Amino acid sequence: MDVQKFQIGNVDLDLRQYSGSDQYSDGDIEEELLKIVKETEAYDVVLSKCENFAIYYHLAKERGFIAEVMNISDRDEVLEIGAGCGAVTGALADRAKCVHCIDLSKRRSLINAYRHKRYDNISIQVCNYEDSVHTKKYDVITLIGVLEYACYYIHTKDPYAAFLMDVRKKLKEDGRIYIAIENRLGLKYFSGCKEDHSGVEFDGIEGYIGQNKARTFSYYELNSLFRRCGFDQVEFYYPYPDYKFPSEIYSDEYYPSKGNGFVKSSNYIAARRECFDEIKFLNSLQMGDEFRIFSNSFLVCLR
Repeated sequence: MDVQKFQIGNVDLDLRQYSGSDQYSDGDIEEELLKIVKETEAYDVVLSKCENFAIYYHLAKERGFIAEVMNISDRDEVLEIGAGCGAVTGALADRAKCVHCIDLSKRRSLINAYRHKRYDNISIQVCNYEDSVHTKKYDVITLIGVLEYACYYIHTKDPYAAFLMDVRKKLKEDGRIYIAIENRLGLKYFSGCKEDHSGVEFDGIEGYIGQNKARTFSYYELNSLFRRCGFDQVEFYYPYPDYKFPSEIYSDEYYPSKGNGFVKSSNYIAARRECFDEIKFLNSLQMGDEFRIFSNSFLVCLR
């Protein structure tokens, strides 16, 4: 497409700051996803017949469950940074006045636009976050599986802090930032699951030695980072089994009880080693400080 700004259904798609090449991709599976969202909205039917986990991962409605605990009203304007194929975009748009998405990938943004073409409150800008130009401030900003990649698109010595402090400038005075991210010390990594981003066993819990790409953080590391960036109101939630497919979302006011239907964690697309029985381990914990230290992932609200 030569046109730099156009509509797909009701969704505005802006390519004016697009670099000309997608810097992040899951490969050919994205072409299959684009074909699906162009041809049908019956994703449940497609997924019931599909054996490819990557298709399920991007289109499953469960991905949007992470928005259930977000304080978003129909008066709120939302900025979704790193919207990808739109796994959470629809859930945000169902709650908000409008959602403005930013993503590096043209192809992923096309998938997002086609799958949500009936929505009249979604706009998508394709560009590197550093290249996006915004004078507008938002009630809510979401970083769902995004903070860990800050080193790719924020070119400073401390990309994670620099990213958060820049995002904060786009927030209204009483606004909220929601961050979903894996826990570097998540129980699943100790018990044998591979690190989600590198695919290497024990990579995060050993401190990502020799690796300078995507990285996650522990509960205390995140708390320190947020305080250093000037956020004085930090509220943690604990999606279980993780933020990608949460069946429960706990908080510091509501922890699980022992025997609460825990399940064995998964690598999703690969076999995993079982170093010990993680369900027995979970049931041995004090359901407070110990549970949050080993939570597989976090959802954090910053103010």
